[in-house]
Amino acid sequence: MSYEKELAAAKKAVSLAARLSQEVQKTLSQSQVWKKSDTSPVTAADYGSQAVVSLVLERELQPDKLSLVAEEETGDLRKKGSELFLQGITTLVKDTLASEELYTGSPLSTDDVLNAIDCGKSEGGSSGSHWVLDPIDGTRGFVRGEQYAVGLALLVEGKVVLGVMACPNLSLASAICVTDKSSQEGVGCLFFATTGSGTYVQSLKGNSLPQKVRVSSNENLDEAKFLESYHKPIPIHGTIAKKLGIKALPVRLDSQAKYAALSRGDAEIYLRFTLNGHRECIWDHAAGSIITTEAGGVVCDATGKSLDFSKGKYLAHKTGIIVTTKKLKPWILKAVRESIEEENLYF
Repeated sequence: MSYEKELAAAKKAVSLAARLSQEVQKTLSQSQVWKKSDTSPVTAADYGSQAVVSLVLERELQPDKLSLVAEEETGDLRKKGSELFLQGITTLVKDTLASEELYTGSPLSTDDVLNAIDCGKSEGGSSGSHWVLDPIDGTRGFVRGEQYAVGLALLVEGKVVLGVMACPNLSLASAICVTDKSSQEGVGCLFFATTGSGTYVQSLKGNSLPQKVRVSSNENLDEAKFLESYHKPIPIHGTIAKKLGIKALPVRLDSQAKYAALSRGDAEIYLRFTLNGHRECIWDHAAGSIITTEAGGVVCDATGKSLDFSKGKYLAHKTGIIVTTKKLKPWILKAVRESIEEENLYF
């Protein structure tokens, strides 16, 4: 199955969500960053992006029932004192959809936006089709004006078959190069992949043809580039890098943009190890995983097994995530295993 219709709808939904997020980021101040009940940061862009994607998928695909597994919930938005925040989100969504003349019916209400966000309450699973969305992945990077992503994937019978990712602040040239933040020239990427068809990237502005990308062909570990999260370096990452003989300091990026960067050869290794019983949500990896694997890369846990997206909102594994090339995978698995044993880590 080619998933042409689904891919077109996903690209439109993610592009519009990215447009909304860019408008918010232009004027975002710290006072506009809210704390969710779990104390994690959230902005109008997180909620607005989720609403836009939900509404666009409904309009473009007209499913009997849209199954969307997504990060945001409306509990905090429904609390007393959130009225102005919710109205601002509603205006953002209306303006974004109006820019493409996508919403020509009755005026969009706050209830419409709340209901669109709540479409993301699906639990996913191993049967049927489920969309998986991270409306703003890397909110901390978004707040700093740096890297973030909008990631959307389609699960069919528990397998990721399609992924689209917008990286509005990622250079079209390379994640490693330094770009002028005051200029938007050459900045803004839209990555997409469907199973068996490869991975492509094009300008988020839509003014360029898609280009097929492949992971790095580098086989020399001492020349390999290492990606990790910006805000919380993990000690075991350094141990693994030392065992591999990697000399360069890690390149730090927020969000699933790391998957995108690796898919086009900007780097060769991305590790994500967390402790203290942290469970990985599927929306943090679904789009990125297929974008990487369709570009010739490998996404697995610390034992070398592929990630399992069929168990609901959380990944089934508990042993960290390795993203790399097929040629480097054996060396990295060996270094990971030795590092875990030496540090007596349990996941």
